[in-house]
Amino acid sequence: MKVLGIDPGSETLGWGVVEGEGLKYKLVDFGTVKSSPKESFSKRLLKIYEGVQAVIASFKPDTLSVEEAFYANNVKVALKLGQVRGVVLLLGEKNGLAIAEYSPRLIKQTVVGYGNAEKHQVQEMVRLLLRLQKAPEPHDASDALAIAICHFHHAGVQNRINIAKLKK
Repeated sequence: MKVLGIDPGSETLGWGVVEGEGLKYKLVDFGTVKSSPKESFSKRLLKIYEGVQAVIASFKPDTLSVEEAFYANNVKVALKLGQVRGVVLLLGEKNGLAIAEYSPRLIKQTVVGYGNAEKHQVQEMVRLLLRLQKAPEPHDASDALAIAICHFHHAGVQNRINIAKLKK
């Protein structure tokens, strides 16, 4: 299984591709899609669309794992994040990918063992789990890898639940 993790952002969107089976996985690649806050928001969404589509075309993942929206104090920030997530989810559907969404707290709990972990703690655990020489940078890409890793830890459980439901 190949999983594309996405950390949505309107200025910097992080992505990371991890492949493997069960709890045995390895890094494929990671990066960011950057857009300028000076551009109109619609142009930034187009840049995100094109950037994520290029990643999907290049790596051909099976699953898109995305961070769920979180509560933001600033309504405008929350709305923009929702629009970025909409573009990413649309791309997943358009490309026939399985889609999984995880809360920021669950991602941190899964990867670090603590739901309120700091960015540097997530980066260090991603480095350890993927057996890398140095922590992935920037943190947007590291967070995207954490989202993909989270999927490997939870997908097996979800598959067992789905099979159990089918047997009823």
